[in-house]
Amino acid sequence: MKTAVIGLGAIGTGIAANLHRAGLLHRAWNRSAGRAQALAAKHPDVPLAETLQDAVAGAELVISCVSTDADVEQIMNQILPYITAGCVVLDASTVAAQTARKIADRLAEVGVTFLDGPVSGGKEGADNGTLVMMVGGDADALLRIRPALDAITSRVEHMGDIGSGQVTKAVNQVMVAGINKAVTEALAFGQRQGLDMDKAIDLLSGGAGGSWFLKVRGPTLVKELFEPGFRLALHHKDLKICQTMAAQLGAQLPLVEMTLIHYQRLIEAGHGDEDISALFRQKKTLFDPH
Repeated sequence: MKTAVIGLGAIGTGIAANLHRAGLLHRAWNRSAGRAQALAAKHPDVPLAETLQDAVAGAELVISCVSTDADVEQIMNQILPYITAGCVVLDASTVAAQTARKIADRLAEVGVTFLDGPVSGGKEGADNGTLVMMVGGDADALLRIRPALDAITSRVEHMGDIGSGQVTKAVNQVMVAGINKAVTEALAFGQRQGLDMDKAIDLLSGGAGGSWFLKVRGPTLVKELFEPGFRLALHHKDLKICQTMAAQLGAQLPLVEMTLIHYQRLIEAGHGDEDISALFRQKKTLFDPH
């Protein structure tokens, strides 16, 4: 299946590389040349497209992975004249469910099937081909593109109609916020108590409070190493989507509200491009406020 990848950030780069290894990558493209060149430096024979038109022309599947709702809508409008009827477009970005539904309607007018397929697993999952993907849209179209998705994921689940993938991802992002807050606060507390943090993290990772985040991010965050991962500014963007979704139900998400406040302070302090575990910076001030 000839697959084009649009967007070569932390997730898109891993997706493109794994599709290339599987012999399924048609072409890859990024708006800024630097990221495309970085991919080519690691994989010299990777097929890069000079233009967006070249990337999608002749593709049977187009996977987009960009940052914001506006970015996704812009990309979709730009590829409309060049994609072939019968093509499947899967957006792996995290956007609002209503954005996914609007794009699906627009692409359907030209005979193109749209699926919303946000992912979880971060940069490590993308690099290792072990992303978890939650998909909304036509089940038959999803079945048709499974050979490509099998090269980049460890699990793909059809969640229902268009937009349901994004709703599932919103639930995930709320949980990630809670885990981040709990782990960073607990480890800041433990560090202030003078514990051997490497030993504590290794021990507690096997107990009731264990999690992927504690096991993988814990050892680096207590050393204040915050290489992403998952950029804090992007999680802030995702949680704003969750906040809006809750408001549409006449509700609030207290955990999300507080996380947004802390993230905003970190962004204003210049830490938005760090991993979300940089929340540890904020939590340390609880125990050393001066």
